[in-house]
Amino acid sequence: MKNKKYNRVMKKLSVLLAFFLVITAGLAYSQNIKVITLKDYIINPVSEEYIKENITKAEEENSSALIIRLNTPGGLLKSTQNIVKDILNARIPVIVYIWPKGARAASAGTFIGYASSILAMAPSTHIGAAHPVLGGGSWGKVSKEMQDKIMNDTLAWAENIAEEKHRPLDFLKEAIEESTSVTEKEALKRKVIDLVAQDLDDLLRKIENKKIIIADKEIIFSSKNSQLELTELSGRQKFLNALLDPNIAYLLFTLGFLGLIFEVTHPGFGFPGIAGVICIILALYAFSVLPVNYAGLALIILAVIFFIVEAFTPTFGLFTLAGLACFILGSVMLFRGPETFRVSVKVILPLAVSISLWSVFILGKVLQVRLKKPQTGKEALLGETGLALSDIHKEGKVSIHGELWDAKSKEEISQGEEVEIIDIKGLVLEVKKKGV
Repeated sequence: MKNKKYNRVMKKLSVLLAFFLVITAGLAYSQNIKVITLKDYIINPVSEEYIKENITKAEEENSSALIIRLNTPGGLLKSTQNIVKDILNARIPVIVYIWPKGARAASAGTFIGYASSILAMAPSTHIGAAHPVLGGGSWGKVSKEMQDKIMNDTLAWAENIAEEKHRPLDFLKEAIEESTSVTEKEALKRKVIDLVAQDLDDLLRKIENKKIIIADKEIIFSSKNSQLELTELSGRQKFLNALLDPNIAYLLFTLGFLGLIFEVTHPGFGFPGIAGVICIILALYAFSVLPVNYAGLALIILAVIFFIVEAFTPTFGLFTLAGLACFILGSVMLFRGPETFRVSVKVILPLAVSISLWSVFILGKVLQVRLKKPQTGKEALLGETGLALSDIHKEGKVSIHGELWDAKSKEEISQGEEVEIIDIKGLVLEVKKKGV
């Protein structure tokens, strides 16, 4: 009996141990698939940091792959080159998925997609328009020889990427030289991309068991027993990325100077000046990264100077008009490069209108003060009505606002008649009959 009982106990323990080993084995072989998302972000140093740190984490955690859900209008060439280098040297598959519907992988996004292990697109998306954009300038400030040098360097770089990932070089050349873009259907037809997928599940299903070359070694991709791990930008990265939006940088710079103008014209408040300085410093961080046109920057600063001059020495709108002209021109010229880096007209016009209304309000107050009749002193008595306290024949006495004044008149005025003050000579008022 004891042996039978012992055997039953051991059998149950064996079953539990086997179950535990199966679960442990499953967990041991379970790998995550990291997913990061560029939500219509400009490719910049923050995007570069975001991608680099997640490639590193995915490698350290032995992830099955890193999926980059990409939607970008383009970005800075230097940041793009660094991202491409990180993707090409990654020890895990990096999958670029142009998503969601209506998204694009323009300019910088094209190079990032080309460098990936697998390039996929969602329906109704497009890729291309990869003409180089310089972080420190634009074609307007670069000589023809330097333009050719940069273009040739970009083409050589593109050729290396296409050759490394076995993607068609002809399309990439068209995208660089002619800013060509294609839809997902055309891209699939020209073998620019590997597949079209509706969503992440569809993407993983279509690339299951696909052969991928990583560091000259062929691996078979598998997402079985893998969990998707979505990683967003950190709070710091979201803040810095927002600062690098041309519209945000422009607003910070402009509002910063307006805060300083308010502090100069209304000393003692403190807060507008402090907030203005902080806004300008944050804007200068963005300007150190974005392709700034210094002529546009100088025009905005000149506009601010004109507004300050108008505030202290009112010229009845002359400096305000000059300031507005400089402000609008400077706003339009502030950033170089394609539309991606331009300040939106929808931002410029409301701000210009607001400044105009503010200037008109200030000018109106100045005119109101200048045209207002004096409230104190002798000048305030001119035109006032008083009462003759005696007969006035050349000289007499009058009462004005309860005060007794010596008065004289060129006409005879009887006691008790109302008089009007027409002039003041010393302490003697010259009066006449009211209404005459």
